[in-house]
Amino acid sequence: MGAGTSSDGTGPAGPTLRRETSRLLSFSDGVFAIIITLLVLDLQPPRVGRGQLLHALVEQWPAYLAYVTSYLYVAVNWLNHRAAFNRVESSGKALQWYNLGVLFSTALLPFATSVVSQAMRDGDQADQRTGVVVYGLVGVLVSVSWLGLYHYLARHHDLLDQTVPRRFFPVERARAAIGLLGYVLAILVGFLASPLFALVIFLLLPAFYSLTSSGLYELRRLRHPRG
Repeated sequence: MGAGTSSDGTGPAGPTLRRETSRLLSFSDGVFAIIITLLVLDLQPPRVGRGQLLHALVEQWPAYLAYVTSYLYVAVNWLNHRAAFNRVESSGKALQWYNLGVLFSTALLPFATSVVSQAMRDGDQADQRTGVVVYGLVGVLVSVSWLGLYHYLARHHDLLDQTVPRRFFPVERARAAIGLLGYVLAILVGFLASPLFALVIFLLLPAFYSLTSSGLYELRRLRHPRG
């Protein structure tokens, strides 16, 4: 046995993950890290003449807002991913495909971030509406992928740690459904009313996820361990 592992195969944080689940987590962590890195590439220093740098930097506020919004969204996705799979003892082919769906949809965020920031910075109102629709559709896709993952785990309790309450993943499924409705609302608001209001909704949705995140619960548990 390795250090910190008891004779029954459990560690200080609960049952050890099977090798397949551990590899799934490592691969997913790498994908999330790449997505986070790609987001910052849209923040380019402006090319301006002498004395115009400050004004040009201020004019790039849509890029800053889009970056912060997407960074928070990816961060909460990573936290929730860790929280979900730390409760999984066994992963089969179906769960692996659901996980790949989450990674596929989340990996589209750098593209959507670039589109909406450029549209808000340089485009007319039609471009801005298109930009928020593109970002909103990616948000819908991410929410649908999480909804599918949580629904699968809610129906396959045999894959989970025995200490996981049966209501845990149904509650997470409801959070994903709320996010799905939120992104649909943002698309409608951005296309029919104001793209700027849609950006506000995009920023509020990661805040909602973070305030209700089981991933944050995991961090609090690490900071204040029992015993």
